[in-house]
Amino acid sequence: MSTETSKIETWPDLAIGLYDRLTERNAEISYNFEDFSLEVPQKVGSERKTEWKMNGKLTITTAEKSS
Repeated sequence: MSTETSKIETWPDLAIGLYDRLTERNAEISYNFEDFSLEVPQKVGSERKTEWKMNGKLTITTAEKSS
């Protein structure tokens, strides 16, 4: 496991790492949530779940912007 990946211990860490990686590439990230519910582990690797509720559909789009 690389040094960067070993620092990922929480979902926010994972999201921040993904965001940083995409924005370093000058990528655009778009999110659309409508009445959306998702169960996720409380911590990376944990069996305990927590529910995230957002207001149906989840759309995540990334696109590399041209320079």
